[in-house]
Amino acid sequence: MEPHAQGSDTGKTAYLVGDIEVTDPEKYGEYASGVPETVAAYGGKYLVRGVSGEVLEGLWQPNRLVVLEFESMERAKAWYDSPEYADLKKIRQNASIGNLIFADGA
Repeated sequence: MEPHAQGSDTGKTAYLVGDIEVTDPEKYGEYASGVPETVAAYGGKYLVRGVSGEVLEGLWQPNRLVVLEFESMERAKAWYDSPEYADLKKIRQNASIGNLIFADGA
């Protein structure tokens, strides 16, 4: 595990943005209850979690919106590829359909 260390990264803030359609609520519940601890261990925090947004323009109809913030892209990718998240990631992939992106902060 690469626990969070204050000031260990000097990069820009990074975000994971996801739009998730849950196909197996029971299995997804296992994922949702286990993932916050892994996010926190890598210095991440939830900014948006499971909220349906109000569409202002366009055709996008988000399902379950998730936005995570990390202190750098390095930390975000370390979490996503971590052994702590590996089994949970498989659960999410089998219990939902979605789109995820990493984005650099301004």
